[in-house]
Amino acid sequence: MRIVSRHTDLPSTCRGAVVAIGNFDGVHLGHRHVIGEAARRAAEIGAPLGVMTFEPHPRSFFNPEGEPFRLTSFETKARRLEALGVDVLYALPFDAALAGKDASDFIMDVLVTGIAVLHVVVGEGFRFGRARSGDTGVLGYSGEMEGFGLTVVPPFEVEAEGGRRVLSSSVIRRLIAAGRMEEAARFLGAPFVVDGRVAAGHRRGRTIGFPTANLPLADYQHPAFGVYAVEVEHGAGEPRRLLPGVANVGVRPTVNGGPEPVVEAHLFEVDEDLYGHSLAVRLLHFLRPERKFDGLDALKAQIARDADAARAWLSDRDNHPQTDEKG
Repeated sequence: MRIVSRHTDLPSTCRGAVVAIGNFDGVHLGHRHVIGEAARRAAEIGAPLGVMTFEPHPRSFFNPEGEPFRLTSFETKARRLEALGVDVLYALPFDAALAGKDASDFIMDVLVTGIAVLHVVVGEGFRFGRARSGDTGVLGYSGEMEGFGLTVVPPFEVEAEGGRRVLSSSVIRRLIAAGRMEEAARFLGAPFVVDGRVAAGHRRGRTIGFPTANLPLADYQHPAFGVYAVEVEHGAGEPRRLLPGVANVGVRPTVNGGPEPVVEAHLFEVDEDLYGHSLAVRLLHFLRPERKFDGLDALKAQIARDADAARAWLSDRDNHPQTDEKG
């Protein structure tokens, strides 16, 4: 998959594509429904399959002090899109210039002149342009005038939260915030993953026999604070090593961890120092809420019980509905 961060001066291999447009945070089943329709159209006319998304997420641009909400990092998003067979990922920088473009200018500058789009595929509620002034009606009319096609994909519905509803990133965020990781994974089509570079900690875990790798939650949707059974992707190659473990998500109240929540993962089969390494922690199953203990001895005893519970769940996972990572 080719990743480009511009819409001008593109090579010929990145022009003339069928393009699905959206933020696609999480690349969940609803997003895959849209991208799948784009793939079908691309196959019909023999064109490359493209996906256009925006970084940073427009929500972050317009509300930089808002609550964390991301379901995937850009790296994870890109891997999942590549696994879906996407040929070109147009990851356009969302800045003041792009935010200020009128809908008609976006169509002409980006879609027509920039990438010479052959067909656009969007969800039913797609809006774009300054003040969200553009919609599927504007896109359809412009397509007729400029010679590109448009497919509007109807909402993707699922059984969730006690009823039939349109699957959205917001539904999945609520599940993650409640610690309902199996349900979130079912709708994501993959486990919820926190990836990043291991940050320096106080190394308290090593002193009590449970060394940990700490990843900041940063812009991710915060899961319910507590302890999880996890798998951790480690290594630079493909496929990366997949290691079992247990992780605490939260502010580590027993050791006064600080106000910023982290994912603190203990890997069962690794005793090396992982500081500075890139890891991706899959939060698979919520074991218990985070709590404060009366000293390190009580904490150490509880971590041992948590590790046993995580091992038991992971070994018995065939009896649990799970969705494997596909990208």
